[in-house]
Amino acid sequence: QVQLVESGGGLVLPGGSLRLSCVASGSISGVYTMRWYRQAPGKQRELVADITYGGSIQYGDSVKGRFAASRDNAKDTVYLQMTNLKPDDTAVYYCNADVRPQGGTRSENYWGQGTQVTVSS
Repeated sequence: QVQLVESGGGLVLPGGSLRLSCVASGSISGVYTMRWYRQAPGKQRELVADITYGGSIQYGDSVKGRFAASRDNAKDTVYLQMTNLKPDDTAVYYCNADVRPQGGTRSENYWGQGTQVTVSS
């Protein structure tokens, strides 16, 4: 069983910072592209960042210049450093990854359970 688990969410003041983590675990052969999405109530799920195994990154327009994704392939972990947070950043943040399970021939897409980020004064 492959599992993605996010951590690091919480309540923060506008202008503050948070660092999210997501670790992939279980019966894994390889972890490829990893992504961060977010979804606020009443809004469509939005891509925040996409990072390939080699570290190439694409960001959503709304977070460019404020958020930074990174990964540690030895730990099967992806991070999201969020700075200058705004109330509009309030959302559930989800980890997503393309993972090849042990014994599998193709990668499959997995989701984490999400972690709540609330930006409020």
